[in-house]
Amino acid sequence: MEMPFRIRTSKFRHVYGNPAKKEECYENVKITKSTHDSNFCAVNPKFLCVVPDTGGGGSFICLPLKQTGRVEFSVPRVCGHSGAVLDIKWSPFSDNIIASSSEDSTVKIWQIPDNLNKNLSEWQVDLHGHHRRVGYIEWHPTAENIILSAGFDHKCILWNVEQAEPISVISEHPDSIYSISWNTDGSLFCTTCKDKQIRVLDPRTTSVAMEGQGHDGNRSSKSVFVDNNRIFTCGMTRTSGRELAVWDIRNFNNSLFKSTIDTSNGILLPYYDRDNRVMYLAGKGDSNIRYYEIDDQSNCFFLNAFMSSFPQRSLGMMPKRGCDTSRCEVSSQFHSDIYPNTASMLPSLTVDEWICTDGHVTNCPKTTSSTAIQNQQNDIIHQAPTITTYKTVNKQGMPTRANTIDVPRRTDKRPASLQNLKRLSTNEDYVSYSAVSEFTENHTNKNGMTNGHKEEKKVTKKGWSPVSPTKDTMTNGFTGSEPEKFHVKKVWSTPPPSALPCQSPLNDVELQKAYFQQSEEIKSLKEQVKLKDKRIRQLEDELKILRTPSDCGPGQSDC
Repeated sequence: MEMPFRIRTSKFRHVYGNPAKKEECYENVKITKSTHDSNFCAVNPKFLCVVPDTGGGGSFICLPLKQTGRVEFSVPRVCGHSGAVLDIKWSPFSDNIIASSSEDSTVKIWQIPDNLNKNLSEWQVDLHGHHRRVGYIEWHPTAENIILSAGFDHKCILWNVEQAEPISVISEHPDSIYSISWNTDGSLFCTTCKDKQIRVLDPRTTSVAMEGQGHDGNRSSKSVFVDNNRIFTCGMTRTSGRELAVWDIRNFNNSLFKSTIDTSNGILLPYYDRDNRVMYLAGKGDSNIRYYEIDDQSNCFFLNAFMSSFPQRSLGMMPKRGCDTSRCEVSSQFHSDIYPNTASMLPSLTVDEWICTDGHVTNCPKTTSSTAIQNQQNDIIHQAPTITTYKTVNKQGMPTRANTIDVPRRTDKRPASLQNLKRLSTNEDYVSYSAVSEFTENHTNKNGMTNGHKEEKKVTKKGWSPVSPTKDTMTNGFTGSEPEKFHVKKVWSTPPPSALPCQSPLNDVELQKAYFQQSEEIKSLKEQVKLKDKRIRQLEDELKILRTPSDCGPGQSDC
C-alpha cells in the first residue's frame, strides 16, 4: 500500500540556536543608527568588529573574543575615515587584516594588532577611485589581496591591494547597486540593482555575462551565489511581501524556486553556509533568524527559526574554523557528514597569478578538515599572510603553482598611493641636498691627523661628473663646519632601481597615470573643502542674525 505522504530526510531538521550566556556577551556597545542595509558587524576567530554610533567621522571597534563583558566608552577605535563607515569585512586569509568602506568614497585596509591598546589611525592601504560613497565590499574567495567594492556612483571596482590600484572598473549598472557576491571559485560575481535586474559579471572582461529580471518590489533586494550556477535572492513583491527565490544563471527567464514568507517591512539579509547548504535569513529590525536548506533541485525547505525578544541591527557570520564543534555534540563520536571540510586560510592564488591566469581556469578554495581544526584550536599558530609587493608576473612562461616565484620583499611599509603622492606632489625645479659621508674621502697624514677632503659633484642628465676641488671645498675634520650643499635639477625620467627599493622600475606612462590619479584625489578634496567652507559661511550668517539686537519694545515678541 502506497504511503499518502513521504517524510523528507534531512540532517538538519532539528537544528536550533542558543543565545550566549551573559558572561559570554558584550555590554554597553552602542550600535550605529545608520539606515544603510549592509553588515555593520564582522567576526572571525580572533575579533568581533562593530560599527558604533559616532558623532562625526568614521570609526569602528575591534573587541577580542576572549575579553567579553562591559565595554568601556574609552575602548580603542580604528579611526581614519572622514565619513561614516558603511561596511567592514575580514580577510578570509588573515585574522588580522580587515577592510572598511565609508561615505568618504574610499576603501581602507587595516592591520589589527592582537593587543590593541590605543586608537589605530594608520591604515595599510588607501584605495581611491569611487566618486561617491562606497556601500559594499567583498574579498575574493580564492586569491589573496583582491577585493571588490561597489559604490553609489554605479560602479564596481576590483582592487589589487598589493599595488593599491584598480585591476578593472565595471560600469554596467544604470542605478544604485544593492548587493555583490562572488561565486565559489571567484570567476564571476553577481549584483542586484535598483532597476530590479540581477546581473552576473565577469571581472576580467568587465562585461555582463548574464542578466535577468529579479523581484518586482521597489525595496532593496539581496543576492548570494549558492554554487557556480545558482543564485539565491531575497526581495519584495509588488504587494510589499518579502520573497525569496533561486535562479539558474544559464536561464533567467523563470526562477527555479520562489516563495513569499511574510509581509514585514525589514530588508532580508542572506548568510549562506556552502559546506552544509543551509541559508540563514535575518532581517534588520526583526527578532528572528530563519533557517532554510537548499537541495540539489533548488528547493528551499524551512528548517527552524531562532526567536529573540530584541530586534537585531547588525549581523556577522563566524567562519567554520572558529567554531567549537564539541559544544554541539551529544556523543563522543565526531560526525563528519554534519561537519564537512571547510575553507582554510591558505589562498589558491596570489594576486599576480590570478591576473595572469586565463578566465577559463578555475581554482576552488583550499579546504581543511573540521577535525583538524578542533584538534589544533588550543595550540595552532596561524601563519597569516602579510600585504607585500611583488613583481608583476608575465603571462608568457608563467611558472606553475608548484614552482617558487623569486620576488623581492617590500621594505617600505608606506602604501603605494602615499609613495606616489610624495613623489609627484612637489613641483620645484631644483632640490637642495647636503654633502654626506659617502662622498667624503678621508686621508690620514703622518702625524695621525685626519683631514676630510670633500669632492663636489655636479649633477647632469647622464650622471655624476667630478669637479676639481677648490679652496672652498677643503675642510678640516676637526673644525666641525657645516656640510656643504649642492643642487640637483629635477627631470621627468625613469627613476633608477636604487631610488625605489620597494618597487620595480616605473616608466613614464605609469608615472603619468599615478600623477593623474592623485590629481583626481586632490580635486575631490578641494570639492569637500568648498562644501565645508560654504557650511561655515552659513553658520556665520546665522550667528550674525542671532547677535543683531531686536527692534521690539518691552513686552513685545520678536518672533
